[in-house]
Amino acid sequence: MRVNRIVSFLPSATELLFEFGIGEKLLGVTHECKYPKEAITKPQVISSIVDSENLSSKEIDKVTCTLLSEGKDIFQINEENLKKANPDLIISQETCEVCAAYTNQVNKAVQILEKKPELHSMDPHNVQEIIESVTKLGEILELENKAKEITKGLENRIEEIKKIKSDSQLKVVVIEWMEPFFTAGHWVPEMIEIVGGKNMISKTGEHSRRMDFEEISKAMPDLIILMPCGFDTKRTISEYEKILMNDEKWNSLEAVKKNQVYAVDANSFFSKPSIRTIEGIEILAKIMNPSKTENLKVSEESFSRIIKK
Repeated sequence: MRVNRIVSFLPSATELLFEFGIGEKLLGVTHECKYPKEAITKPQVISSIVDSENLSSKEIDKVTCTLLSEGKDIFQINEENLKKANPDLIISQETCEVCAAYTNQVNKAVQILEKKPELHSMDPHNVQEIIESVTKLGEILELENKAKEITKGLENRIEEIKKIKSDSQLKVVVIEWMEPFFTAGHWVPEMIEIVGGKNMISKTGEHSRRMDFEEISKAMPDLIILMPCGFDTKRTISEYEKILMNDEKWNSLEAVKKNQVYAVDANSFFSKPSIRTIEGIEILAKIMNPSKTENLKVSEESFSRIIKK
């Protein structure tokens, strides 16, 4: 079938559609679809019940857990915008019901629409599957050649990073949430390993999960990277200053004592299984091998070292 009208329930899909050069076919997005800038102008068909902009990390976790335990949705559909979009294709995900619109919203959308759209779910759990998701969507959109061009470019960038040899294999703990602590799972451990680090606690493909301080302490990390899901670098540092900066146990960690704690723009380069995770790998290379990546360009404000006061 020829696809002319698309609705994206997934920010990483929105980014990819623009990369394919078919942004004009995208007629509905989510509240989180903010890249590229053109995505912001699209009608929103999905919004969040959780006001993450004005809640603390602990409050976001509490509200989210309460909604899930009560069987309530975290996301809601704008029926009017969805009907106006009248999509041939809806792109969604089944990786995480907290991070983006999930099966419930897809089922509701199908019930709302008179003309039943084709459904495509993007569910990568590692870097290779992120790249494969480009190929699969390219086939649906009949843009196979463009998909090959995109994937080749991504693979070449990864290979360039792999050529950078680390002087030593750093033990790295990546924290996806600070209050409570969560590990970073899915594709993030592999991103660390591509750069030459040893990812501690979590493994590639595993879901993110809660962890306690003792797990972090036992891992004895050389480097700690903070990437709270959905936060940019500035928001991460702000939360860190409120939650951890003056915490006695936290400050007992060797990595903290040696100022080996970094905040990254998780929302743009790590939280989503998008093609921008490849820049996330480049950001990690800048952090972990600074002397060998001076000429490697990454986005401004994509990461920041946190110096102990």
